[in-house]
Amino acid sequence: MTTIATPAPTQLNAARPRLHWLGGVMRFLRHNPLALIGVVVFLFWVTMSVLAPQIAPYQPLQQNIVNRLQGPTLDHPFGTDQLGRDIFSRVLYGGRLSLPAGIAVVIIAGLVGTMLGALAGFIGGWFDELTMRLTEIFMAFPTIILAMAIAAALGPSLINAIIAMVVVWWPNYARVVRSLVISVKSQDYVEAAHAVGVPTGRILWRTILPNCLAPAIVLGTIDLGNAILVFAGLSFLGLGPEPSSPEWGRMVADGIQYFDQWWMAAFPGLAIFTLVMGFNFIGDGIRDALDPRLRRNL
Repeated sequence: MTTIATPAPTQLNAARPRLHWLGGVMRFLRHNPLALIGVVVFLFWVTMSVLAPQIAPYQPLQQNIVNRLQGPTLDHPFGTDQLGRDIFSRVLYGGRLSLPAGIAVVIIAGLVGTMLGALAGFIGGWFDELTMRLTEIFMAFPTIILAMAIAAALGPSLINAIIAMVVVWWPNYARVVRSLVISVKSQDYVEAAHAVGVPTGRILWRTILPNCLAPAIVLGTIDLGNAILVFAGLSFLGLGPEPSSPEWGRMVADGIQYFDQWWMAAFPGLAIFTLVMGFNFIGDGIRDALDPRLRRNL
């Protein structure tokens, strides 16, 4: 007679924690209307940006001086700018710059800050002191001011703007992760791992760090909106992509010069506003989802 092997209870219990964290987040998001709105807004802009070549009625750099500074019409739903370029098309293409730039800044800065913070908290001593004094130097200056200085020194371009933002962004993650690692490494299960001879590197990356990632993920989600806002600010000041690029911050700067043509600044500004608010809603929802006191009530 053929028997069907069933997994041992210990195997089932070991598999459940891997799904518990994600399942808890998704369950809470379903009960959090603002977080759902944030997800919808984010997916909307991702879809619009990816499908911009198919949706946009005009090329973002296509000029038509005859139709310059026209208000919203059926042919140009968002109006035209000082060179007759269609603002609706440029807003759609602008998401292809602002979204990847903001995500790249948060991912790179998050990885760098998390690694340095984890090593500083775990190793301690002179490395911890050096890392923390370095973060204090960067955090002593306003983020946008320091990013402006670095971007100006490197020269205006998309890559240089991202580099400047990464340089000033990583200290936040380093300080958060470092404090969490210091707290977690004193727990009994970490001491037990040391006692049974688990390699030091394995204890840090497989035991301590996974228990410190939740606050860093929340910080990263909220920082996505801040990163897009700062990137738009750099572009507004001429320190981002080239002036002809369909970038939201640069479009707002162009609109300021033609203040009576309100549509030039209003529509790219509205795009920035909705995306930043969407990321803030998502970040707040994930923060609440990872709070054991709130998750227990679901």
